[in-house]
Amino acid sequence: MNPPRKKNPTVGVAVFIVAVVLFVIGAVLFNALKSKREYDETSGAGVASATATASTAASQGGSAQ
Repeated sequence: MNPPRKKNPTVGVAVFIVAVVLFVIGAVLFNALKSKREYDETSGAGVASATATASTAASQGGSAQ
């Protein structure tokens, strides 16, 4: 019979490092999207109302002619 092989700890460490890197990338993307959504909610309300007002004014001006 063959003697039992020793396990190579390098594979386990490599898998652990890859998992940590993927977790960090996911956390950064999650925080970026969350911050973008919060920013859009706070500053997007004023921009949306100004755009809607301009759009309404343009459509009323065009139909009066």
